[in-house]
Amino acid sequence: MPDSGPTLADIARAAEVSTATVSHALNGTGRLSEATRRRVRATATALGYGAPRTGPRTRTLGIAVTTFPGPWNYTEIAYFSRAVTAATAAAHAHGYALTTLPADRVADAAWHTLAVDGMLIVDSPPGDPMARALRARGIPLVFDGAPGDVRANDHWIDNDHPATTREVLDHLTAAGARRIALQAGSGAETYARVVTATYEEWCAERGVPARAVRFDAADTEGRIFDELLTGTERVDAVYAAYDPGGRQLLAAARRHGLRVPEDLLLVCASEDPGYAETAPPVTTVSLNPELTARAAVDRLVALVEGTHPPTPGPTVVPAALRVRTSSRGMRPPYLP
Repeated sequence: MPDSGPTLADIARAAEVSTATVSHALNGTGRLSEATRRRVRATATALGYGAPRTGPRTRTLGIAVTTFPGPWNYTEIAYFSRAVTAATAAAHAHGYALTTLPADRVADAAWHTLAVDGMLIVDSPPGDPMARALRARGIPLVFDGAPGDVRANDHWIDNDHPATTREVLDHLTAAGARRIALQAGSGAETYARVVTATYEEWCAERGVPARAVRFDAADTEGRIFDELLTGTERVDAVYAAYDPGGRQLLAAARRHGLRVPEDLLLVCASEDPGYAETAPPVTTVSLNPELTARAAVDRLVALVEGTHPPTPGPTVVPAALRVRTSSRGMRPPYLP
């Protein structure tokens, strides 16, 4: 049977309105706001309502990061840059194009009209408007990181963040640290919440105070660390859970006359190879974005094509602790 195109009900689901509203918007009737009328018409156009159905459409997947709304360029961050590159290669290998969406589109109506066969959503927070809109349209979704609003049939690829966080904290303890702080995320995505909660649990189990500060990408001098690095109870180690945090802490340590690793140990979660060349080289945690992106695209294509539908739930990708000078301390077994 030939494809008859979208119905009014299809448009209503995609635009999250009633079929009556769709009818009024398309026919110029009813008492609708101009914004609603434009949105419904744009949705209908994007879905191909009234257009001739001739020839195959290019198979297309989409990818976007929805943690923070607004115009920020996530491709400047090493994790996201490497994930997008790997996802593009994986999509092409399956015969799909990959569209990389800017972050600021989460704030407008684009998700109601986006023409994709499936979507890879990175770091989806609770209440994610893009996830809600695409779910309503029945677009297959796969998440990089557990979605903020997990549903029974969701699919996601993630690391074991509790195990990785504990590995880092135990590593710093073995290197001699006794007062470990965390530079935590400022977003609502699962990664930020799980790492912070695990750190607080780890501290409570050992009867030591949890001292966490918020990551701020604009704080290039690491001023957020100033209070932690002064006084008799200053911290002697920091786990920076976000990419620029390692450089921020190195800057703060220099400002306070602290030596890394002699006075202060440091681990940073980052995919930036430049941390191997800093002074001193910084120990990093890699979340293996290439493995994550390839696994996500493979699962998304399986969902789109429906030939071998995967089982809902998570696929766990291993993280890797890459020990360098910044966390080796001056105590056995790390003596030079």
